[in-house]
Amino acid sequence: MVVVVITWELSIPGSASLKDKRTVVRSLKDRIRHKFNVSVAETRFQDVWSRAEITVALVATDRRFADSVADSVDRLVAENGRSVVTSTHRDIY
Repeated sequence: MVVVVITWELSIPGSASLKDKRTVVRSLKDRIRHKFNVSVAETRFQDVWSRAEITVALVATDRRFADSVADSVDRLVAENGRSVVTSTHRDIY
């Protein structure tokens, strides 16, 4: 069994309120959850307008499959046009 945890710190340019930020974060979380069937949560900076931290966890029986899904999720987050990735951290257990 393989467990992968990926955390992205995001900058959300143009966000003028928590409502603006939450719209961006909720949309991104929903897209990740529905497309990849992984657990996803906003894990830090909940009260900061222009920053967010998103964490994804996935469990798989095959290391190659886990890496493939993790890479795909990473691409989706990086290509999201409404936020900018400022840092990424990946742990594999």
